Amino acid sequence: MTIEYLKRGKTAGDRAEDDLKTRAVVEATLQDIEARGDEAVRDLSEKFDSYSPRSFRLSNSEIEALMAKVSDQEMHDIKFAQEQVRKFAQAQRDSMQDIEVETLPGVILGHKNIPVQSVGCYVPGGKFPMVASAHMSVATAAVAGVPRIIACTPPFKGEPNPAVIAAMHLGGAHEIYVLGGIQAVGAMAIGTETIDPVHLLVGPGNAFVAEAKRQLFGRVGIDLFAGPTETMVIADESAADPELCATDLLGQAEHGYNSPCVLLTNSRELATGTMQEIERLLGILPTADTAKISWEEYGEVIVCDTYDEMLAVADDIASEHVQVMTDRDDWFLENMTCYGALFLGPRTNVANGDKVIGTNHTLPTKKAGRYTGGLWVGKYLKTHSYQRILTDEAAAMVGAYGSRLCMLEGFAGHAEQCNVRVRRYGGVNVPYAAGAPVVKG
Repeated sequence: MTIEYLKRGKTAGDRAEDDLKTRAVVEATLQDIEARGDEAVRDLSEKFDSYSPRSFRLSNSEIEALMAKVSDQEMHDIKFAQEQVRKFAQAQRDSMQDIEVETLPGVILGHKNIPVQSVGCYVPGGKFPMVASAHMSVATAAVAGVPRIIACTPPFKGEPNPAVIAAMHLGGAHEIYVLGGIQAVGAMAIGTETIDPVHLLVGPGNAFVAEAKRQLFGRVGIDLFAGPTETMVIADESAADPELCATDLLGQAEHGYNSPCVLLTNSRELATGTMQEIERLLGILPTADTAKISWEEYGEVIVCDTYDEMLAVADDIASEHVQVMTDRDDWFLENMTCYGALFLGPRTNVANGDKVIGTNHTLPTKKAGRYTGGLWVGKYLKTHSYQRILTDEAAAMVGAYGSRLCMLEGFAGHAEQCNVRVRRYGGVNVPYAAGAPVVKG
């Protein structure tokens, strides 16, 4: 196996050290929010966003006034994007059926898909107003039928961003707060004097937001670990060229200073050409100040001999976004197992998925694609089982098995739960906690 790194990013050790620093900051901040509630939230908002309104929650009149600032074209585009997200989320919801089956005569088992009763949606927006994140979290929660949806977004240049607020409102948010960072997710999960806590946190964010969600997991549910954006381009010379590869890498690197971007190819010529094209584009890209740091510190270029090697490397990295431009895109679709979302062929791109096409853009990062997919309507639903026994014969028969199996583990009290049914419904005199006899038939 020949795998060559033409460019490497930060070492795993350096990244781990960054994570430790983030973890300590988040832990202290969450403790402060728990101890001081609204006072801590306001102090943090003043410190990080220079924002301290009379109320962080927007009133209906404030929402209407902000929406009035959104142009007709912008409103049309927001509604179009939300329609695509809702369509796909509804198709996913329709695929999830409640079931009820008779597994034995008189034994009924089933499950119900029940919406989480409250969700807190975090919509990033301090550096770039992430209008699309409102569709992905809020509108999808609405399709799932969540009865209480609250949404938080930081101020943008010192005030609420009208387009983001419009997207939240149109998506179905019941409460909208102009609040960002750790203080937002902490307030939604822990609760304060003015914000009732939620059952589930969703939405992407920077490293601090992602770490806050990780630390809050257990107290509340979280959708997944969705930290700084990651992108991978898998390309060969049959379907891609340096301009496409460089554009797709830098298009995601501009998210932040720590957004990994990886080119994986079997062509040294395509690899070196892409690196040259990236340098050219960094000279003209308006967001080059951000993208350049991500590329320099987190960018990687990997050249493999074979497609099997490319597949193995891709699954090991488990990138959030994977743009595939090869002569065998369907082969990668069939065989890749660890990623956030795939973008197949040169006609599509990650920006489509981020903004408008309809799939959800809140996706697993930091190798979480090994054990979870991205945010979808099913994340807002809890699948709860139930059981019912309809006949005396079934109660006695299952009870006999249950009693013996409980005693096999030494649980006498458990066994008696079964025995009392055997006595009552089977007419068998079973001594207390002695284990039921074999019931034939």
